[in-house]
Amino acid sequence: MRSIEDTLQQVFGLRAFRPHQQAIIDQVLAGGDAFVLMPTGGGKSLCFQLPALHREGLGIVVSPLISLMKDQVDALKAQGVQAAMYNSSLPAAEARAVLARMHAGELDLLYVAPERIMRPGFIHDLQSRPVSLIAIDEAHCVSQWGHDFRPEYAALGELRDHFPETPLIALTATADPQTREDIVQVLGLQEAPRFIAGFDRPNIRYSVLEKHQPQRQLLRFIEARTGESGIVYALSRKRVEEIAEVLQKHEHRAAAYHAGLASEVRKNVQERFLQDDLSIVVATVAFGMGIDKPNVRFVVHYDLPRHLEGYYQETGRAGRDGLPSEALLLFGAQDAAMARFQIEQGRNEDQKRIESHKLNAMVGFSESLSCRRRVLLGYLGKTLDRDCGNCDICLDPPERFDGTEAARMVLSCV
Repeated sequence: MRSIEDTLQQVFGLRAFRPHQQAIIDQVLAGGDAFVLMPTGGGKSLCFQLPALHREGLGIVVSPLISLMKDQVDALKAQGVQAAMYNSSLPAAEARAVLARMHAGELDLLYVAPERIMRPGFIHDLQSRPVSLIAIDEAHCVSQWGHDFRPEYAALGELRDHFPETPLIALTATADPQTREDIVQVLGLQEAPRFIAGFDRPNIRYSVLEKHQPQRQLLRFIEARTGESGIVYALSRKRVEEIAEVLQKHEHRAAAYHAGLASEVRKNVQERFLQDDLSIVVATVAFGMGIDKPNVRFVVHYDLPRHLEGYYQETGRAGRDGLPSEALLLFGAQDAAMARFQIEQGRNEDQKRIESHKLNAMVGFSESLSCRRRVLLGYLGKTLDRDCGNCDICLDPPERFDGTEAARMVLSCV
């Protein structure tokens, strides 16, 4: 059997492991569980894809998004890996063909939606054959404290009982300390080692502008960066369409991307962006998951995100090549008021409390007069020894007063 170094080079086309990857892979190859917190672009997928090729049996990957599954399965197939996905998007005949390949032992990796894997019949099928590992991607979805809680994910805690001898690896790009503890408790990973990569992205400059004539502000920002690749996030499909139209009228190579568009249109936008045929994608938050485009130079949040975890993950799509990049947030008090109103319309009191807590942290970051990076990383559980020198506050300090108050507001939400 070839070594993991050979697989890294020959299958995945990589010369060396990134930080933490080899230690995580060694842990899983030895039959152990793992909790992995690794920023967007850090190489989480390799941590389960590679060991699945070196352990006997079928590797199972639980993923919440069909588009993310498809991107990863397509990439694996292109690398010669026997991979497939099993979810509600498949026609009945294709789903049967996937199961037939699984029963015949022809697959290395199978990507499964959470509601599919928990069906008793499917679990019984898996128990009748060797399973090399179970990877739970986007693991923050198991936690009510996570920024994308999904009830079907909470049931995944039962997998530990069904497969007690199978390595279970939980992975997420963003989780505050409370969410991490929830993930570990729900999935039964109390004894598993935790691999936590550094959160700091020093090449990204964080800036916040008071929202005032936002279309003009956005145009001014983009026109100073003509030809550069960027993503503009907005909260509603209608606003996404409006912004894309404005940018197109000003002769920017821009397109809209949201779930209301046909899948062929979304795929076309994604491919054109990856190939640099489009400079700017205006999108709802679903865009970007699983997309590895290293030369995104800026990310703009036209609307206030609902939580710092999502903001961090979305801004992290800029500058994956390590070159200087920018993250601009247009912040308006009206956006915060609207978000609070929407939260109050909910019926679940626990969820309302959690969402209010996260929104308060987001507003605290936006209003802070302290180093943005220190506030952001502090919320995520990391401490910076000094100001970053590369955010709007550090580069153009406001009139000083005791500017730690907003930072305390954010940190009190941890």
